Amino acid sequence: VQLQASGGGLVQAGGSLRLECVASGSRFSLADMGWFRQAPGKERELVAQITISNTKIYVSSVKDRFTISRADTNNTVYLQMNSLKPEDTAVYYCQAALGVGDTYWGRGTQVTVSS
Repeated sequence: VQLQASGGGLVQAGGSLRLECVASGSRFSLADMGWFRQAPGKERELVAQITISNTKIYVSSVKDRFTISRADTNNTVYLQMNSLKPEDTAVYYCQAALGVGDTYWGRGTQVTVSS
């Protein structure tokens, strides 16, 4: 599985961005998909996850602002980010998890939120 993330950029606080992650191959519908982020000097953290049964979880800091969704017909997972804050600034990565120890990462996309 190869993952290609896009949609990052520079936005003012309060603005919105939508990240997309397109997966290659035929196993996308079997994967739990997640968005992670890593800010400078910090560890990578899970932002949101959507399972194959469409269950969604979010880190508390983005609840009610971010929405994760998936479109299995075009192997894509999305992260709609609204009401962005400077503390959301990070490199965002998508992950596909097919099982324990069977995970794949895409290259990150930079999100920068100016105050």
